[in-house]
Amino acid sequence: MKNLISKKTSADHDIERLIGLQLRFGVITASLIVLIGGLIYLKQFGAQAVPHYHLFIGTKAGYTSLDEIFKGAYTVNAKGIVELGVVALIITPILRIAFSLVGFIIEKDKLYTWITFTVLVIMMTSIFGGLKI
Repeated sequence: MKNLISKKTSADHDIERLIGLQLRFGVITASLIVLIGGLIYLKQFGAQAVPHYHLFIGTKAGYTSLDEIFKGAYTVNAKGIVELGVVALIITPILRIAFSLVGFIIEKDKLYTWITFTVLVIMMTSIFGGLKI
């Protein structure tokens, strides 16, 4: 009985460690992508004169879809790379919930499986419900 309990506790600890590493890796990756985009932005636009902020001059909205973001990052556009980092940061907690769902399925914990699945469905509905593709 003690071996069974200790194995389950060890498996729980391993899943928690994996999820923690995933969160750290996601945040660090997103931060590095944004940093690279920021450095490229400074290289491309850093020497320009400071704009007059007392006048509002509107610009065209850009990078409002995933397709535009990926194309911008592929063409090494600084704003596209920064937006890609933001997308990576948004994906991080979604992957955390997905990993938690897999962990609860492996543990055969029906209550937390359904709760986590419901949270994942609500998040995906709210994200993709207003997405412009």
